[in-house]
Amino acid sequence: MDLRKGILRGGETVKLESASNHETALANRKAVNRGFAYYLRRDIQLYLLLLIPMAFVLVFKYAPMSGLVLAFKDYKIARGFWGSEWVGFEVFADIFAKHDFGRAVRNTLLLNTLDLLFSFTMPIALALLLNEIKSIKFKRVNQTLLYLPHFLSWIIIGAIAYQLLSESNGVVNHVIEMMGGTRIPFLQEDTHWLISYLAIGVWQSMGWGTIIYLAAMSGINPELYEAATVDGAGRWRKVWNITLPSIRPTIVTLLIMNLGRVMEGSFERIFALQNKATTEFTTTIPVLVYRWGIESGNFSRATALGLFQSVIGLTLVLLADRIAKKLGEDGLL
Repeated sequence: MDLRKGILRGGETVKLESASNHETALANRKAVNRGFAYYLRRDIQLYLLLLIPMAFVLVFKYAPMSGLVLAFKDYKIARGFWGSEWVGFEVFADIFAKHDFGRAVRNTLLLNTLDLLFSFTMPIALALLLNEIKSIKFKRVNQTLLYLPHFLSWIIIGAIAYQLLSESNGVVNHVIEMMGGTRIPFLQEDTHWLISYLAIGVWQSMGWGTIIYLAAMSGINPELYEAATVDGAGRWRKVWNITLPSIRPTIVTLLIMNLGRVMEGSFERIFALQNKATTEFTTTIPVLVYRWGIESGNFSRATALGLFQSVIGLTLVLLADRIAKKLGEDGLL
């Protein structure tokens, strides 16, 4: 008798579950057929909030793209934006023939490649070290101090750099001279300037770059570390076999995004650290765009150079994304 009741109850449960699944399917079908108007009325407040970032993107990102037409025109202010003569690719042929163009491309690739080598890897190493700190208070204090340089403008950083590293009256050189050494031209000689440029860039961006990596590390399952401890693994073995493989997708994604900036560089950073004594590495594409466009008033040439820079950056991103996918990673697109 009890067996029959159990069978009946089991049958009723199956019927109830099938009915519930049928109702869910009907609800999903109705939701699909409701259309955009229904969701617009239901979530009108969210769509209104969405208008603000959309307006920002349209006004400051897409609207200025109409100015790219200057790269194909002999722009004259008196004739106006659309009245200037169309010259096709003559502007590009002109900038490619300039001596400063080859020098700017070389310096941009050199500075950004070295910057990618150090400024991209150092946040990973710092994040691994911070992740090993057990004291929460000590960890938070260190993170706060490391984040601060990111919020300083490059003009302020440049002023601080010259106060500290100047050959004639810099604090660091005063200390070196007091200890019996000779003054070092950190910012007054090309090779020393290049090393100082890279070191200052690492100092400015290293702390802020750890945020994403620390967030990725916080999502690692603690049981993996516990199992590794049981197996006798030390800290470095855990980092190599657990932490780094777990944050590898994050590293690949950020690497692809940074490769797109290899042809860009930072105009503010070079402008704040440059001087007349060091001119070997300070001519880059952003600096050349500023000289041709703002200082010389040749807006067609500056626009063409900026467009060339953007196309190369986009090509590098797409190429890096395809390579990452062939290597088994998710990629960016």
